[in-house]
Amino acid sequence: MTSRIALNWIDGEWHDSAVHQPSINPATYEQIGSYADGGLPEAQLAIATAKRVFRESSWRTDRALRSKVLYELADAFERNTEALVDVLSTENGKVRGEAYFEVSMVPSKLRYYAALAMTEYGRAAEPKPGTVSMVLRQPMGVAGIIVPWNSPVVLMIRSLAPALAAGTTTVIKMPGLTAQTNALTAKVMSEAPSLPPGVINVFSESHHEGSKHLIESPDVPVISFTGSTATGRAISAVGAQHLKRFGLELGGKTPMIVFDDADLAVALPKLEKALTVFAGQFCMTGSRVLVHRGIADDLRAALIARLEAVKVGPASDPASDMGPMIDKANVERVDQAVKAAIAAGARALVRGGPVTEGPLARGAFYRPTLLEIADPSMDIVQKETFGPVLTLQVFDTESEAVALANDSEYGLAASVWTRDVDRSLRVARELDAGTVWINDWAVVYDEFEEGGFKQSGLGRLNGVAAMDDFIEYKHISLNPGRVPG
Repeated sequence: MTSRIALNWIDGEWHDSAVHQPSINPATYEQIGSYADGGLPEAQLAIATAKRVFRESSWRTDRALRSKVLYELADAFERNTEALVDVLSTENGKVRGEAYFEVSMVPSKLRYYAALAMTEYGRAAEPKPGTVSMVLRQPMGVAGIIVPWNSPVVLMIRSLAPALAAGTTTVIKMPGLTAQTNALTAKVMSEAPSLPPGVINVFSESHHEGSKHLIESPDVPVISFTGSTATGRAISAVGAQHLKRFGLELGGKTPMIVFDDADLAVALPKLEKALTVFAGQFCMTGSRVLVHRGIADDLRAALIARLEAVKVGPASDPASDMGPMIDKANVERVDQAVKAAIAAGARALVRGGPVTEGPLARGAFYRPTLLEIADPSMDIVQKETFGPVLTLQVFDTESEAVALANDSEYGLAASVWTRDVDRSLRVARELDAGTVWINDWAVVYDEFEEGGFKQSGLGRLNGVAAMDDFIEYKHISLNPGRVPG
């Protein structure tokens, strides 16, 4: 990689900032470049630009243009897949297959919303003789998009695509931890020839001044945020003074319910990957295994063997099963949570932890950990760990499994493993979760909505409903009268 400075992209131009920060490879802690650290000035400029373009250009009214741009963006991401995978795996730490998985999801999302933009319509009716009413769906204005570091490319596009299809202009705050990836993503988007300057504005930030201004600004009526539940609550409170609309996809604590008739040969590889993908730094990480007592011994022994065999390593090593965490501060945070759980009575079946010896000790590596839990009120069960730590709980009945699964403030996703079709649907209906997978995990489709119950979010991303966050409804009533008799 080069050591050039990753810049911010506002109004179709590249912008430097007063402060530069280093970009780090979390596998080696070597500097791979630097970036212009954005903040309040960049947020102010981006908002002013997006507001002007929304008011003065045809973007908000020309759905054919919006569709064309979304198709062009899809083509640009497809052309640049390998370059994006290279920088993402180096800067974010994902093993190459996981980085490719993330980037490969982008073009289809853009094309789905390109098509949806052309089907966008209101409705009209004659509520009584001599009157006609119509409802228009109109874009809200400037949309603020706040993106997390764990999957910066696809999670940015997941919010951006419906925002563009709806006709909003956008200001995107990207995390400083992935600034090289962010800059390349912006460069890819700049390749769309029909994209008007200022419709998409991107800045990277290591702190919170810019994102704070996005939340507080009356010129940004809608925020699409992916991140922690605690942050989601905080920004909602601030935005309430302007009755700001929020689309929030927040934390999760995904239960994986394994019944005694499950096919363990199929389930076990998925249970392992549900923990180790992105080093457990995923809102849908399968962090809780709930197992029927009759197969608990077999599943426990198999999980121990599988997790102990996971090879952690850098993305540059094709043999790596799991890459590093994003930085050493998060390694320490996760390890403290594990130590507290063990001190509180959790039984360590696999005590992974930080890699402290050999070449990998330079990086932010954390080996998978498996803890057996008897007390479901423990923090390690109730709080999002956001790392490769799996808890195991044993249940006796179907109703107990549902109760344990729902004993959480979160409700983003769940997984049910059984060969009984009736049981699978019966349990799925009772789970407090926005997505339930049956005999699978992390299956997401562009055309089907994704989002959380309870403290896991507001609104939905993917599917038709994703556009609703960015739309206002306007009722227009006409009274032409009736032709005289």
